[in-house]
Amino acid sequence: MTTTIRIDKELRDRVAAAAERAGKSAHAFMLEAIATTVAHAEAQADFHRVADARLAEYEKTGRAIPADEVNRWALARARGKAAPKPLARKLRR
Repeated sequence: MTTTIRIDKELRDRVAAAAERAGKSAHAFMLEAIATTVAHAEAQADFHRVADARLAEYEKTGRAIPADEVNRWALARARGKAAPKPLARKLRR
């Protein structure tokens, strides 16, 4: 597939300079930039999909794990200590 994009001279010069520093052609540099941006947009969309599903589950059940309990558990694990995984429970609203 061939696609044409129009970019102003300033951006074209910046792309050419950045590509040269990276040891790539401007074409390869732009392809990589586009692929990286698309991957980022897809990851962001996936994050929002998961977050929306989790929020919907919380709104339906009222069950969650308080942040302070998650933080204590994560800090203990990061320090190499055994810690029981906190459990979700119905929280007051």
